[in-house]
Amino acid sequence: QVQLAESGGGLVQAGGSLRLSCAASGSFNIFAAGWFRQAPGKEREFVSGINWNGASTTYADSVKGRFTISREHANAKSPVYLQMNSLKPEDTAVYYCAARFNYYSDAVGQAQTNYAHWGQGTQVTVSS
Repeated sequence: QVQLAESGGGLVQAGGSLRLSCAASGSFNIFAAGWFRQAPGKEREFVSGINWNGASTTYADSVKGRFTISREHANAKSPVYLQMNSLKPEDTAVYYCAARFNYYSDAVGQAQTNYAHWGQGTQVTVSS
């Protein structure tokens, strides 16, 4: 059984930064990961994704240039990070890490259905 655990959320002022982490545990070889978020009263939306070895990344237009997704290239089991800079109040949401295990591809999925495993979520609140 595999599990995901997010950490790093919190309260920050507009313009500030946070770094989210997504750690996977259990029996697997590699995993591709995505970050999604859900604000109150809104649908869950894609934020960013990374393939199994870190060679491919993609971002939602709303976060391009402000957020960076990364992982250690030498370790496909390493945590996936989401560095969030220049945060805005509209970034306030619960952020979820999602993973697709043992998926060897350069493709990065942006749909929720691309990912079979999800973390519990971490709250990010950006005050104005």
